[in-house]
Amino acid sequence: MSASDSDRTQVPDPAGEFTLDSAALRVLAHPMRITLLNELRRQGPATARQLARRFELDSGAASYHLRRLAAGGLIEEDTGRGNRRERWWRALHRASQHDPAERGGGEGRAYAQAVALAAAETLRRVAAHAVPGMPDAWFAASAFSDVDVDVTPDELRRLKEELHAVVARYRDRPPSRGAARATVQIQVFPAAEVART
Repeated sequence: MSASDSDRTQVPDPAGEFTLDSAALRVLAHPMRITLLNELRRQGPATARQLARRFELDSGAASYHLRRLAAGGLIEEDTGRGNRRERWWRALHRASQHDPAERGGGEGRAYAQAVALAAAETLRRVAAHAVPGMPDAWFAASAFSDVDVDVTPDELRRLKEELHAVVARYRDRPPSRGAARATVQIQVFPAAEVART
């Protein structure tokens, strides 16, 4: 579901990035919270009921997750919308930053697990709903692949930084005429046999 033009103006300021502290990492250690936060960032303000419908969730559960995100300083109530019975929520930042080198530990790993699960669920929804009816031009420009590379931990870090720099170049420029929102997922991790050692 797309946001209206007026909602798009409520998407967080492009300059607004938030470095996740321990409290925020704990709040985001749940894939549904990451999913809801990302939806508010991409589509603009929404109610718990709207988000519950989009993600086939109980509205009480959606409300609970939204309150937890608000307590973590990631979203806030949009008091300019709705009424007493209908609370609207908006994201406070365009993106979150997490450096596993600085905040690895249990909180960082729980957050990384939640990010991976949320990304997998996004791909499941894309496979089920978007790919079958995607316009040919968009399908031809899309990519659904993974590639194995032989690297050291330092080379993997550099690869990650280079990929993020390319994405940031497209994210931070003014949209081209005819542009539409596209999602870029980046997962960079060692193969299973390395992770087990």
